[in-house]
Amino acid sequence: MTDGQPISDDDRRTAPAPLPPPGATCPVRPGGGAPHRLAPGGAGRAAADALLREAGAVVPVLLPGEVPAVAVTHHAVLREVLAHPEVAKNACHFAALHDGTVPPGWPLTTFATVDGMTTADGADHRRLRGLVTKVFTPRRVAALRPRVVELTAGLLDGLPGAAAADGTVDLRRHFAYPLPMSVICELLGVDAALRDRLHELSNLIVGTTGTADEVQAANREITAVLGQVAEARRADPGDDLTSALIAAQEEDGDRLSARELVGTLLLMIIAGHETTLNLITNAVRALCTGREQLELVRAGRATWDDVVEETLRHDSPVAHFPFRYPVRDLELGGTVVPRGTPMLASYSAAGRDPEAYGRDADRFDVTRRPATRHLSFGHGPHYCLGAPLARLEATVALEALFTRYPALDLAVPDAELPPHQSFIGNSTHVLPVRLTG
Repeated sequence: MTDGQPISDDDRRTAPAPLPPPGATCPVRPGGGAPHRLAPGGAGRAAADALLREAGAVVPVLLPGEVPAVAVTHHAVLREVLAHPEVAKNACHFAALHDGTVPPGWPLTTFATVDGMTTADGADHRRLRGLVTKVFTPRRVAALRPRVVELTAGLLDGLPGAAAADGTVDLRRHFAYPLPMSVICELLGVDAALRDRLHELSNLIVGTTGTADEVQAANREITAVLGQVAEARRADPGDDLTSALIAAQEEDGDRLSARELVGTLLLMIIAGHETTLNLITNAVRALCTGREQLELVRAGRATWDDVVEETLRHDSPVAHFPFRYPVRDLELGGTVVPRGTPMLASYSAAGRDPEAYGRDADRFDVTRRPATRHLSFGHGPHYCLGAPLARLEATVALEALFTRYPALDLAVPDAELPPHQSFIGNSTHVLPVRLTG
């Protein structure tokens, strides 16, 4: 399920060239200027993204630990980068990781070094992706619909009982989170007792405000837990995706290694619930603050699929996803990006790019029919394998939610909702609502 042409090993040029000397990874932007410091807490996302877009298509930023990087903020350039044959994912190309610039225990190291599809290139990536696509098929996803409907109905039944004394319910905690987490854990064969802890650990990993010690401890624990899940399924296979991944092999007998299996499970747990959690949360916010958009759906002038796609564009569940690296000095969007510079895919900024979506790109409009498709699930060889599942869960959840509770509304003004503590994930920390308006 790739979106783009396969990239040959020769084109990818994955063999690392000599790394640049310390200090050579600072990107150059026409006109100069200090790099933007990404706010780790995620506050003021839309305004911050607008500033980044205005600064250019490829903008110098500083990551935690004073690590220089660039953010790709314009839709057209981001689309080019995501499928560029000379932009790699393997951390062997991450210059600052090897020259001493990255401090010990850097909290974002996991995104660069985890074993799996997200850090593989060329033939290695095709091998890993091929093994996963062999078992995570469209038919398997489609077969999940009845279970998603059942889980959704049960969660909706429980919402009134979760209300506080003032009648408010945290919809993020009691609906948007448990639905995708339950689905992905059932799919992978993960015991229900582990789900809350896995969510806490993934929050620490995706969040960008934790200390190095906290993130390292979270990485160690989640790796150990998923290693135990893999061993349990290896000893006692079941009708689950983990068992299928263990059994899957290519024609030449190649399988996922133990580290690759844990890395794949880590990717699927985090991406399989964090993204959909944010997608549902952001869609509810948009519909509650723009009731006329909800009425368009109820009047049949737009569909729940339209709501999901517009939410993905307008308020991407992922803001700035790490990392990619040019394998040679590249000019992208008028900016020379030196070889080895870590690059962020700024999905939330690109989703509101006026050059791609017009002067009203900041407006949430479920009837929008853009000629340019959003990039929130990526593009090219690394296009998100879980996109069909996320769309299925979100459309089922939103339709059922607003059918069961048609007067549901935010309990506080949208502007007062605390942001999720991350510049990677994009949503709010809580979503207090009143079920009866």
